[in-house]
Amino acid sequence: MKDFYINLKKLPKDYKTNKEFRKKIHEHSLQRYIEKVELMPYQAELIKLQDHIEKYKKKMIILFDGRDASGKGGTIRRMTRYMNEKHYRVVALGRPSSSQKTELHIKRYIEHFPHAGEIVLFDRSWYNRAMVEPILGFCSQSQYHKFLKHVNSYEKTFIEDEKTILIKLYFSVSKEEQNSRFERRRNDPLRQWKLSEADLQAQELWDEFTEKKYQMLTKTSTEYAPWYIIRSDDKHQARRQTIKLILNAVRYRNRNKKLNFKIDPKTVITADREIKIMKKDRKKHGKFIR
Repeated sequence: MKDFYINLKKLPKDYKTNKEFRKKIHEHSLQRYIEKVELMPYQAELIKLQDHIEKYKKKMIILFDGRDASGKGGTIRRMTRYMNEKHYRVVALGRPSSSQKTELHIKRYIEHFPHAGEIVLFDRSWYNRAMVEPILGFCSQSQYHKFLKHVNSYEKTFIEDEKTILIKLYFSVSKEEQNSRFERRRNDPLRQWKLSEADLQAQELWDEFTEKKYQMLTKTSTEYAPWYIIRSDDKHQARRQTIKLILNAVRYRNRNKKLNFKIDPKTVITADREIKIMKKDRKKHGKFIR
C-alpha cells in the first residue's frame, strides 16, 4: 500500500464525521500496525545477534548506500529500534574538512570502525567516492579511479582478523518512486529538512548515477565483500528483507526456528544478477534504467 499521509493544510473540516476520510485513516493505521507486528520478531532476533557479537568479541560493519530517498535511514531506524544502544553506533559523516581532504579518503571512516563486540552502521559510506563525489564534482577523476583501484584491497584487510563482518547494501529505488518521495518532502513540513541540494539534482542526474552504480558493482563486488542490492520501492519489504539478510550473515544461538529467514529474491539481489539485469536493460533501452 502506498504511504498515506495527512497534509496538515488540507485536513478536512469535517474529519471527525467524514466517513471516506476516516476509512482511509483506518486502513492506513491497520497497515502500519501489521507492518510493525511483522517486523518485531526479526527485531527481537537482532538483539540475539547483538548479544552474540558482544559475547564473542566480533565486529560488524554494515554499509547503507544508494540513491537519495531510497530508504536507507528508515531501514536503519527500524533495525536499531530495540537494539542495545551501548553496543551499536550509526555513523553519518558530512563533507570532509579541509584537513581531511589532504588525507586518505577512507581514513575518516576507519576512525569510526567498531570495537570488539560492537556493530557500526554507516548511513552512506566510503563509497560516496564511487558515486556522489565524482558526479557532483567533490573529487577529481584521478581520485575516483584511484579509489576504485584500491578499495578492494582495503576491504580485504578489514576482514583479515576473522573477527570483522562486512556487509555492503545498495538501496535501489525507481526513478518514479524517488520523485514521489521528493514531492512528499517538499509538501510535508515535517520532512522538508530532508530535502538537500543533492536531492534537487538527483532526478536530473539519474543516468549519471546509474552509470556510476554499474561501474561500482562491476569493480568492487568481491567474493569476500559482495554487494547486495535492495529493491526499496516497497519500504516495508525492503526493511524486513534487509534485516533477514543481516541475521543470515552470522550463526548465533537460540535462533527462532519458527521464523522464515528465507530471502525474497525479488527484493534482495546479488551484484552479479544486478549487473546482468542492467546489461539487459542497456541492450533493450539503449541505457541503464536503475
